[in-house]
Amino acid sequence: MGEANPSVLVIDDDLEFRDSVVRLLRTVGLPALQFSSVPDFLKADPPDGPTCLVLDVRMPGRSGLELQRDLAAANRQVPIIFITAHADVPMTVQAMKGGAIEFLTKPFRDQDLLDAVEAGLTRDRARRESERTLAALRERFDTLSSRERDIMLYVVAGRLNKQIANEIGIAESTVKVHRTNLMRKMKARSLPELSRMADALNVSRPRE
Repeated sequence: MGEANPSVLVIDDDLEFRDSVVRLLRTVGLPALQFSSVPDFLKADPPDGPTCLVLDVRMPGRSGLELQRDLAAANRQVPIIFITAHADVPMTVQAMKGGAIEFLTKPFRDQDLLDAVEAGLTRDRARRESERTLAALRERFDTLSSRERDIMLYVVAGRLNKQIANEIGIAESTVKVHRTNLMRKMKARSLPELSRMADALNVSRPRE
């Protein structure tokens, strides 16, 4: 089953500007939703597919920079392209430090916006794929028995079967069986691959 279609969310209190951006995005086949304020955006359900925001910095009520901080605090990682009619250096620096993709000053070239939107959607696709991969990895790790998890951590720490057997007080042949089972359950084809999985899961290893 393929991923849901991408969406571009345009948040600006200027109706004429919003309409022009939405028309531009639709000419290249990108679905776009528009909101006149931050509260309107926050009331809406998040799209299912890859997303990026085209966000005005200054609006009545909550500003674009405030929304950026709120999203970061809520761990909602949505790529943001800031738009402003009156940029200043501190504002630009704050936005970019907060992880913004681009900071465009009106009037800007259509292609600059389209390039920034594509970069934002590409980043969000990669993030979503990474999250799916990690979730699948966690599911596999959860299928391991407590003994298999213990042995996995010793294995990725570089311990040999004999050393593991001595450490936890079981037969070496039993360690081999558990090791074979955990490699199969984790779908790991090699020790380096298993080590990368352990790093991604952030599971602790025995001290040397």
